[in-house]
Amino acid sequence: MWDAVTPEASRRMLAAAVDAFAERGYHGTSTRQIAAAAGMSPAALYVHYRTKADLLYRIAERVHVSVLETLSAAMQDVDGHPERIRALMYAFARWHARHHHAARVIQNELGALEAGHARKIAALRREVRTLLRDAVRAGAAAGEFDVADVDGTSRALASLAIDVCRWYRPDGPRTPDEIGALYAHLALRMLRAD
Repeated sequence: MWDAVTPEASRRMLAAAVDAFAERGYHGTSTRQIAAAAGMSPAALYVHYRTKADLLYRIAERVHVSVLETLSAAMQDVDGHPERIRALMYAFARWHARHHHAARVIQNELGALEAGHARKIAALRREVRTLLRDAVRAGAAAGEFDVADVDGTSRALASLAIDVCRWYRPDGPRTPDEIGALYAHLALRMLRAD
């Protein structure tokens, strides 16, 4: 996920910030601690990011763009409403397992975003919700899903996948692929898809 971040020093700062925020929280982490974890001087952080708040925003932006890219790619060339939901939920849950560390930081620290940054991230989150809601709505309209509340069901499906980042551990009993497969199955059960 971080490979798209250049230059390499900016990428190191992001990775160090994710680790620091995960350990101490956004407010409990200083820019000095982030720079030290990245193996750089405190002044170097400001060469790449204006403020600690900007650094958090860049992490949140990259996380949400990565989710959108992953979900969009998952739906490419997938026909059929159940198949689209299966592909979306597999990709969504798997992403949250694979990137649980960064996803957990963002879920815990969204409230620390500055107002302008929060609005931009909220727009990206709406795009993610819209992808899922449109897929549920289309299947319900085609009579392939038994859904009384499209918005509520879509929100529940998104919550199911997002929550993976809160409990997933790499040394746990399931791989990201297994979690993706399970959550895809659960989603279709929730939609009462044939």
